[in-house]
Amino acid sequence: MGVIGSFEAKTHLSSLLEKVEQGETFTITRHGTPVARLVPMNGAPDVARISSAIDRLEALASRHEMDTNWRTLRDLGRKW
Repeated sequence: MGVIGSFEAKTHLSSLLEKVEQGETFTITRHGTPVARLVPMNGAPDVARISSAIDRLEALASRHEMDTNWRTLRDLGRKW
């Protein structure tokens, strides 16, 4: 991944886009602070990444229970 200043990115946008089409990514900075990322467009979603995120959310949900009964929540809040 390359890092490029905003002025240089603007000046060389055509060549940057050609490189991005070939799979490179760039972080665009303004005064040294990252402000944007230039990445290739993928036609298909990243199924493995999505599946991994779902698995992590399901694992998190299995470790935490929430009683959504409003009366129970109200009574718990009154204890404090």
